[in-house]
Amino acid sequence: MYVMGRSTTFDGQHEDEDILYVFRHHPVVMRKGLIGLLVLMMIGFLPVTIWPTNLSLLWLVLAGLILGSLYMFYEWIGWYYSIFIITNQRFLQISQKGFFNKSVVDLGLNKIQNVNYQIAGVQQTMLAFGTIIIQTFMGDLVLDNIHHPQEIQTKLIKVIKKYGHQEVEEVSD
Repeated sequence: MYVMGRSTTFDGQHEDEDILYVFRHHPVVMRKGLIGLLVLMMIGFLPVTIWPTNLSLLWLVLAGLILGSLYMFYEWIGWYYSIFIITNQRFLQISQKGFFNKSVVDLGLNKIQNVNYQIAGVQQTMLAFGTIIIQTFMGDLVLDNIHHPQEIQTKLIKVIKKYGHQEVEEVSD
């Protein structure tokens, strides 16, 4: 989790905007990549276990490892570059899916009505992740698989109380 006071910027940041917190999804979102890596490695090892004397099949092990690693890298890219930014003016959700698909949700702090969180089940309780629901006038913004959702919710509420009622100056041409 990002700590206040660090001088970092992001694309589209306003001149008078300060970054307060940056966080991302729990690493559990990469589980599909890890499972894919393990399955492809097992498929690569299968012919070698059936015919252990045929050493020419070792290239299948290498191919399974390479393909599995590429899939794991694809999932890691999505996790690493998908971030949430809380500034003194707005909340941003930047979602990266693969290499070429990026979406941004930009929500002014004054538009947020309520922030709730949910931790459901044994897995989420033990691994400390859950869902944050940000309620706005237009609908709910649901953030799944967030690491320590209760801490994020508390920090977001503090930021909204401090900065949420300030009007952002509109730029006129």
